[in-house]
Amino acid sequence: MTVAEQPAEKKSFKEQYIAFLITFGIIGLAIAFVIGQAVSKVVNSFVKDIIDPTIGLFLPGSLNNMSATVIGIYGVPSEFKYGDLISNIIEFIIIALLVFLAYKMLSKYILLEDKTKPEEKK
Repeated sequence: MTVAEQPAEKKSFKEQYIAFLITFGIIGLAIAFVIGQAVSKVVNSFVKDIIDPTIGLFLPGSLNNMSATVIGIYGVPSEFKYGDLISNIIEFIIIALLVFLAYKMLSKYILLEDKTKPEEKK
C-alpha cells in the first residue's frame, strides 16, 4: 500500500469542524461581517443625519423627501422617491471607499495578500 492509498486519519467531529473553520477562514469572515454591519450603520447615520440635511440647505426640501408623483394610465398615482435613491448611492460610495482604504492598509502591512499585483515566480 502506497502513501496515497492509505486511509485518511480519523478525526473527531470537533477536529473536523475546527479544520473547516480554519481552512475557509470562517472566523475572519464572521468578524468582517459584524464589523461591516457596524460600519454600515455608522455610514447610514452619517448620511441621514449630516449629509442629507447639508444637501437640503441648497434644495427646496430634505433630500429624503424629494420625489416625483406621476399619474398612470388608469389615474393611479405612482411616487418615485429619487431623493432616497440619491441617499443610498451616497452611502454606497462612502462604504466602498472605506472598504478600499481598509484593503489598501491591510495590503500595505502585509496582513492581506494583494490580489491585484502579479504573482512573483519562485
